[in-house]
Amino acid sequence: MSTSLLSGFIRFLCCFILVWSPIPLASNRPWAWSILEFLITLTFALHLVSVLRGREPWLVGRWQAWALLPFGLVLATLGLQLLSPFTWLSTVDPNQTQIMAVKTLCYALFVWLIGSYFHSDKQLKFLCYFIIASGVFQASYGAILNLLGAETSPVFGVVEGNRARGSFVYQNHFANYLAMVLSLGLGLLMAELSSRAMQWNWRNVSRALLESLLSSKILLRLAIVIMVIGLVLSRSRMGNAAFFAALLVVSLYAVWFYKNRPALLKPLVISIFIIDSIVIGSMFGLEKLQQRYEETSFASEARDEVVKDSLPIVADAPWFGHGGGSFYTVFPGYQPRHYHGFYDHAHNEYLQFSIELGVPVTLLLGAWLLWLLWLNMQTMRLRQNKLSRGLAFGCAMAIVHMLIHNVVDFNLQAPANALLFITLLCLSSIVYVRKDYKTQSSTPA
Repeated sequence: MSTSLLSGFIRFLCCFILVWSPIPLASNRPWAWSILEFLITLTFALHLVSVLRGREPWLVGRWQAWALLPFGLVLATLGLQLLSPFTWLSTVDPNQTQIMAVKTLCYALFVWLIGSYFHSDKQLKFLCYFIIASGVFQASYGAILNLLGAETSPVFGVVEGNRARGSFVYQNHFANYLAMVLSLGLGLLMAELSSRAMQWNWRNVSRALLESLLSSKILLRLAIVIMVIGLVLSRSRMGNAAFFAALLVVSLYAVWFYKNRPALLKPLVISIFIIDSIVIGSMFGLEKLQQRYEETSFASEARDEVVKDSLPIVADAPWFGHGGGSFYTVFPGYQPRHYHGFYDHAHNEYLQFSIELGVPVTLLLGAWLLWLLWLNMQTMRLRQNKLSRGLAFGCAMAIVHMLIHNVVDFNLQAPANALLFITLLCLSSIVYVRKDYKTQSSTPA
């Protein structure tokens, strides 16, 4: 196989993995994440073949090593927990820690692949369109089952209830996945908008709207509408609130600091809030989501009790944690009473990471996310390339959304969500370091 064919095949496999990962219950079952790990390992093996043949470099730049460093930190911590002879450092659940170590290694390999094979505008758009297609499929599938009133999903037999969940088991993971894809879709649409100054009169506005209707942008806008419908039908309170809060925060920054700001930036954001969230939401059950907000009370929610009862777990092992994946094992020993429902996660990623990996590692990972958010802000402010600025907008939205949503949920425990999020984090670095070019296939320095 020639070098170009092998590279193209590896790119296709990376895109296929992103589309596949949410289909088998968000890859959140042992058999499902085993398939995902096999696909990633196989793809990376093909990359090694290309490297050993001298066709591809080990690393495309110093930035890629920095992108892999957080995964190395987590793997080192998990390795110490598994191999340490000291009780205060060892994991309380070696089996779960081994599972988390394998997942983390595969995530690192996937970041390596994304950083090695997606640089030019054409390659990045290829990746983004696959991700958006996955989001549209999930939103359509979830919405159809919900609107038809299906009691169980036709493939895996998951109980549907009155909330859309796509091929996910947990509707909040479904909402989180859609919110990340929506963020990327909005960033890609931002990159398609013209930056030319426009006089605001009916003639110019009509011409701009007609040009949009006759271009590929209308398909992207339609995809965003479909995913907003899926997000609303998920009835996820924090999933919806975090998405629109992230859109507002990043849009306000873009209005002031976005380089060569698109003329239709403000109308686009306003249309998302008014047309998508209100008009479309009213047609597909926004009042039910509003009712869930109104009925929310700490008296009826046990998640705040789980968080409160989990704090002593952190205090007992603050430096290195109790072991990767060990929340399920250690929490029953600290649970003063049984709650309504079953809690195998902390419903707060910051707390769960602190319990399992320790406070220092959690703080370092948090600092890494904030650094990548800053890189996206710099890309929006400084870069000439329209696609780089647009993807930085989308990645920044996804990071802000995740920072908010993870306060009350455990989205990174679903491999499909984790894989998509780390892909967007990798894109944050790529669009910052890559040259301002459109079609060249050369790698960034």
